Amino acid sequence: MKTLAIVGSSLAGLAAARAARAQGFDGRLVLVGDEPHRPYDRPPLSKDFLSGKIGAEALRLEDEGEDLAAEWMLGVRAAALDAGGRAVVLDGGRRLEADGVVLATGSTARTLPQFAGCENVHTLRTLDDARLLREELRPGARLLVVGAGLIGAEVASTARAAGADVVILAGAGIPLVRSVGAQMGGVLAGLHAAHGVELVQGAAIAGVRTDGTRLVAVELTDGRVIEPDAVLVAVGGEAATGWLAGSGVQVADGVVCDDHGRTSLPGVVAVGDCAAWHDPHLGRPHRLGHWNAAVAQPARAVRALLGATDPEPAKALPYFWSDQYGIRIQFSGHAELADRIEIEAGTAQDHSFLAAYYRGDAPVGLLSSGQPRLFAKRRRDVERSQHLRAAETLAALAG
Repeated sequence: MKTLAIVGSSLAGLAAARAARAQGFDGRLVLVGDEPHRPYDRPPLSKDFLSGKIGAEALRLEDEGEDLAAEWMLGVRAAALDAGGRAVVLDGGRRLEADGVVLATGSTARTLPQFAGCENVHTLRTLDDARLLREELRPGARLLVVGAGLIGAEVASTARAAGADVVILAGAGIPLVRSVGAQMGGVLAGLHAAHGVELVQGAAIAGVRTDGTRLVAVELTDGRVIEPDAVLVAVGGEAATGWLAGSGVQVADGVVCDDHGRTSLPGVVAVGDCAAWHDPHLGRPHRLGHWNAAVAQPARAVRALLGATDPEPAKALPYFWSDQYGIRIQFSGHAELADRIEIEAGTAQDHSFLAAYYRGDAPVGLLSSGQPRLFAKRRRDVERSQHLRAAETLAALAG
């Protein structure tokens, strides 16, 4: 392989470039990124960066003096993948010829059509998004957060610490249900009320009122009217795969991959938020969309791209952490596999507990609220159990 192109220049793309060099690739290495910024860390955007505790320099992911001997094409958008011509087509028609391609384009924030054109309505995905939102968080301001996932919850926490009044519109669902399940999602939702945040459930947006380009009121289906100074739309993200249309790469809520990141096209792998790797525990492709996947997947995918696949199942389980109201929340495993949940330490009422998710007698997930030491110790048991289960599944398929 003479040329390796990595499309996406954030955490997963940088990790793929590092893996390529660490595994002996000494050819031409090109990273394409649609943002003008060098690789930066995204989790602090909703926390320390948004609060003003740190600046943009603290988000930098590259080590001091690090040199990957790579070509950086920043502020450049990939427009298409020409599989037949083995090239990434860039905006304007330029072609980047490559022998191997790593797809690491991440995800884009979903928007809502009701808010189109409103200057005080924000999403939070990029550094530039965070800079705009940060200007809205001032004492006495009223922030409406639409969506009750991790980003929405973290921004609500940061905004409260800044002295803003916050309303979260959770819709018909339970906060964090996709991540931790309905039972514990309801428990974690109690954090908002305990810190003066109004959580609105069971109502949807019926209409909006504007004054020029500013949104001034949101009308709900239950008759309530919210008059925010600013709105954050935090209703999830979509894999950034639209540019792959017609390429032959299979896409279904992310680029469909095997458990090494290999796509339906030879010489093309996908990692990070845009990738739906086959999960042996679930028996289907699954897009993780969390920081640890962007760190763990690239080395395995690049190894496969260079022709040296790992016979062992991927060891990294889905994992995320979230800092809310001064509490570290952590989860590892698969909540959807559980048939029961047991709180093994602390109490849910105090928002300090460790909850284990079981399927039969086997642990399949672990949730911590304010119990990081216990979580780190108990997490190893879950990982061993699930890794053994994945190995048994692969052995059965091979047999």
